[in-house]
Amino acid sequence: MRYFNSEHLLVVKEKSVTLHYNIRKAMDINELYRLYRKHPCITTDSRNCPEGSIFLALKGASFNGNKFAKAALEKGCAYAIIDEKEFDEADNNRLILVDNCLVTFKELARMHRRRFHIPVIGITGTNGKTTTKELLSTVLAERYKVMHTEGNFNNDVGVPKTLFRLDETHEIAVVEMGASHPGDIEKLVTYVEPTCGMITNVGCAHLQGFGSFEGVKKTKGELYDYLKAHDGLLFLNESNPDLVEMARQREMDRIVTYGQSADADVQGEVVSCAPFLKFSWRNLATTASKMRTYEVETHLIGAYNIDNMLAAITIGLHFGVTPEQINHALESYVPSNNRSQLEVTAKNKLIVDAYNANPSSMAAAIENFKLIQATRKMAILGDMRELGEVSEKEHQKVVDKLKADGFETVWLVGEEFGKTETAFRKFKNVDEVKAELAAHCPKDYYILIKGSNGIRLFELPELL
Repeated sequence: MRYFNSEHLLVVKEKSVTLHYNIRKAMDINELYRLYRKHPCITTDSRNCPEGSIFLALKGASFNGNKFAKAALEKGCAYAIIDEKEFDEADNNRLILVDNCLVTFKELARMHRRRFHIPVIGITGTNGKTTTKELLSTVLAERYKVMHTEGNFNNDVGVPKTLFRLDETHEIAVVEMGASHPGDIEKLVTYVEPTCGMITNVGCAHLQGFGSFEGVKKTKGELYDYLKAHDGLLFLNESNPDLVEMARQREMDRIVTYGQSADADVQGEVVSCAPFLKFSWRNLATTASKMRTYEVETHLIGAYNIDNMLAAITIGLHFGVTPEQINHALESYVPSNNRSQLEVTAKNKLIVDAYNANPSSMAAAIENFKLIQATRKMAILGDMRELGEVSEKEHQKVVDKLKADGFETVWLVGEEFGKTETAFRKFKNVDEVKAELAAHCPKDYYILIKGSNGIRLFELPELL
C-alpha cells in the first residue's frame, strides 16, 4: 500500500451535514497512475523540474533523491514521490510517501504500457542488442510510427523511462533490455510485457555478476521463458547453436528463424567487408516463384553485423515492411553511437567501437580487422570490464590472438591488459595514451579502437 504522506482534513457533505475526518489517505498504484494522467511528466532529476510534473525520488550508490524532493516542488513540480519517512511532512499533501520509489516507478510504467495494445518487441543479448534495436527501428519506421529505446536506456531505470514515452501516436514499440545479474531480464519483462522478442546472442560478459556462461544463458533465456508463458513470438538466429538449444529446451511454440544456415526462414551471407559490410539476403518463407535475392550495402563495419541485419529484416518482413523499404532503411542507416563507426581524419582511418567490450565482441572485432586490406594497421584496445575471476585469462587470450594474427602495432590500455604477458605496448589509462599521441601521433594507419566504455577510448579519435 502507498500513502499520501500528510495528515490532512477530508471534508464530506452528506444530507446537508458536513463531516470532518482527520485521516491518512491510502493511495494505491491505480490512484497514483490517475495522478500521473493529470500530470503526465515524471522527472527523476531535481535539476530538471518542468512545471506541473511529478518528481520521483530515486536512489543510487552516491545519491538520494529524497533529499531533493522539497527543492523539486519549489522548482515547479506538482508532486514529489518519496520513500523515506524522515523527508515526509504532515502538512504537505504534495509529498507522497511510498514503500519503494523504484518499484513504484516500474509499476506505474507497466500500467502506462498496458494502455497501448500494440506490438512490443523485446530485445536482449550479450552483443549487438543496441545496434539491432537501431536497425530494426529504422526498418519499421518505413511503415509505422515507432517508439524505441533511446541510447542505452535498458536497465531498471531506463526501461520505465522508455515505456513512459509511449503515446497514442505510436503503432509499434522496440524495447532494449540489458542484464548484468541473474533475474534481471525476468524483472524487466514483467513490466515491458513484450508480445514478441529476440536474443541477439549469448557470450562471456558481466561474468562478475552472472557467475558463469551458464548464468548468462539462463538470464538472457528469461525472455524466452516469458514469451513461452504468454504465447509470444520468438525471432530466432538459426545459426547460433546456443540460442537454438535454449529455444529447444523450452519447446518454444511460435518461432520465425533467420541466419546464415540453410534451415533459416530468412537467409543471408556476407558479400564483402572492406571495411563496410555488404551482404545478400532472401526470404525462403515465401513461395519459390516469389523468392528473390537482394543485395545491401551498409554503413556498418564488421561481418558480425550480418546477424543484426538479418534480425531487422526478419522482423520487418513479419510486420509487413516490403523488401524494398527494408533495403532502403538498412542502406540509409549510419551509426552515431561509437559502435562500428568508420572515421576518416586528416591523418588516419579509424574503426571506432569504444562503447562496449567483452571476449566475444573483442574477438569478432579483431577477426574482422584482420580481414581488412590495409598496408599499415594499428590496434588500440582497452580493458574488458566485469569479467570477474576469468578476467586475466580472457585478456591473455586477446593478446595471444593478436600475436597469432600477425598484428605488430598494438597499444593496450588499462589494468587488466597490464597484467598480460606480451611485448605489445601498455598504458595504465587513456591519459597516458593521450600524452603519447601528443608527442608521437601515428599517421597513415588503419586503427581499430575498442574497449569498455569506462576506459574512455572514445576520447581518442579527435587526437588521431
